[in-house]
Amino acid sequence: MKRVIAIANQKGGVGKTTTSINLSACLAEAGKKVLVIDTDPQGNATSGLGLDKDECENTVYDLVLDQCSIKECMYKVENIPNLTIIPSNVDLAGAEIELLGINEKEYILRNAVDYVKDDFDYVIIDCPPSLNMLTINAMTTADSVLVPIQCEYYALEGISQLIHTIDLVQQRLNSKLKIDGVVFTMYDKRTNLSSDVVDTVKNNLNATVYQTIIPRNVRLAEAPSHGLPINLYDEKSAGAESYRNLAKEIIGRKDL
Repeated sequence: MKRVIAIANQKGGVGKTTTSINLSACLAEAGKKVLVIDTDPQGNATSGLGLDKDECENTVYDLVLDQCSIKECMYKVENIPNLTIIPSNVDLAGAEIELLGINEKEYILRNAVDYVKDDFDYVIIDCPPSLNMLTINAMTTADSVLVPIQCEYYALEGISQLIHTIDLVQQRLNSKLKIDGVVFTMYDKRTNLSSDVVDTVKNNLNATVYQTIIPRNVRLAEAPSHGLPINLYDEKSAGAESYRNLAKEIIGRKDL
């Protein structure tokens, strides 16, 4: 069953890109063919998978402005046979202004992905930390939205707005869109706060909560600076084990 998953939360620093990189790598490690689409102008998913974002000839920016085909901006990720990425860089920050006046701009990414979707088991879209046209494009393309939530006091801040946006996209642009679920990140078992946040979200959010909880982990924080996902940087770390477990859970989902 082929799935397109947008990883979104307009709150920054919650582990969206970390989840995009490492979930994709662990799905690929499990034998699934995976395409990552980096729609964040910061390009951290691109650099975190070992590409020099400033040296990529074609990126998401070129794709959305119809300056290249989708296959012309796809790059194989080194050392991970099943993983391909469409990179991003700071050029993408200006795309929204350049798309003013373009008809049906909400569907640009979906129309492009339709050409290659059947070549992959999973398409993972790393969204920017805002609810802008790039995020709307990601949600219009996706089957579901995976929401990372950091285990901290302000965890629920902005989640109601995100859910409202998902509902609007579902009503007006993409009727099949669902909330895939919530994954907790940066969990610190030494604090009561992390446990309290998990309990609060479970009690207040009408969405699937994944059993796998991603711990706060030094090796996870180090891996991007080496351009490696955690399963290559330190395959025995708690972070690697957690993302492998999350990948297994996602593969095992039958309700989406």
